[in-house]
Amino acid sequence: MCKIWKEQYLCKHRASLNILTSKTGPRNYYKGKNCLSTGRHTSKGKYILIAEKLVKYVVPDLTGFPLKPYVEHSTPKNIP
Repeated sequence: MCKIWKEQYLCKHRASLNILTSKTGPRNYYKGKNCLSTGRHTSKGKYILIAEKLVKYVVPDLTGFPLKPYVEHSTPKNIP
C-alpha cells in the first residue's frame, strides 16, 4: 500500500514540473508570448495601434566613442 502511494506521489510531482502550455492548462488558459499589447480591438474586428504603447528605443550617438566592442581574450592579436 505504501508503494502505491509513493508512485502516485511521484507521478503528481512529475506532472507539476511540466511546462504549462495552452494544451495542458485549463480550457480558458492563454499563455501568450510575454509581451504587452500595442493597441486595442474595435467592435468591427480591426486593431488600432496606440502610439503611447509602442516601444521606443533610445540609442545614444556613439561617434568618437573611445571604447571598442567586447572581443574575446582568446582571439589572435595580429589579424592580416
